Amino acid sequence: MLIHPWDAPADDSEWRDWLSAHDFGQLAVNGPDSEPPFVQPTHFLYDPAPGAHGEVLLHLARPNPLWPALAANPRVTLSVVDDYAFIPGPWHAPLDEPTDRGTPTSFYAAVQLLGVASVLDDPGQKAELLRRQVAHFQPGGGTAPVVPGQEPFGRMLPGLRGIRLDITEVRAKFKFGGNKPAAVQRRVTGLLAERAAPHDAAARAHQLRRLAARDTHADD
Repeated sequence: MLIHPWDAPADDSEWRDWLSAHDFGQLAVNGPDSEPPFVQPTHFLYDPAPGAHGEVLLHLARPNPLWPALAANPRVTLSVVDDYAFIPGPWHAPLDEPTDRGTPTSFYAAVQLLGVASVLDDPGQKAELLRRQVAHFQPGGGTAPVVPGQEPFGRMLPGLRGIRLDITEVRAKFKFGGNKPAAVQRRVTGLLAERAAPHDAAARAHQLRRLAARDTHADD
C-alpha cells in the first residue's frame, strides 16, 4: 500500500483509535507457490496490550481451505478498510482555476496488520477466545458461556480453530486530501455534508480532524 507522508498517521494513537471502532476485515494468507492468496472476510478482536503493536484474535471453521497454507507460512496480513468516499474532480479543483481541472479521487482509511499467526486447537484456549469475542461484540450478554464439554456450545468447539495474530508491523493510511490546500479541503468538507451519501459523514470527520491537527502544528 502506497502511503504518502500527508496520508500517514500522525502517531500510533490515530490508527489505534480508528481500529478500536473497526473489527471486521480480510485475512490474507499466502497461497502455495504461483497460487493466489487466500482472502478470508472475518470479524476479529484487536487487543492493543501485548507487544509493541498488540494482537488479534479470531476464529474460523475447521473446513476452511486456508489452513494448509497457514501452516506452510504463518506470516499473514489482516486488512481493514472503511470510511471511503468518491470525491468528484470539480470538488478538488484549485480555487483559482476552472473546476474541470480538478482530479477525481478516493478518500478512505486503511490499516494493515502484518504478523505471525498461531493456530489454537486446545479446547480451553478456544473457549476463552470465544468468550472474549462475545464480550466484545455482545457486551450486553444474552448468550450462554462457552465451556468445553458442556452444553450448549461445548460440542461445537471441535468444528472451529482459533487464530492469534502477533502483530509485527502496522501500515496505516488516512487518505483524505491532506495534500490539498486548506481552502480546497474545507470546500470538500462542505460538499460532503451536502451530498450526505453513505460514508460521507465519516470521511468528512476524518478530513476535519486532520485539518485541525495540521492547523495546530502550523501554529507551533
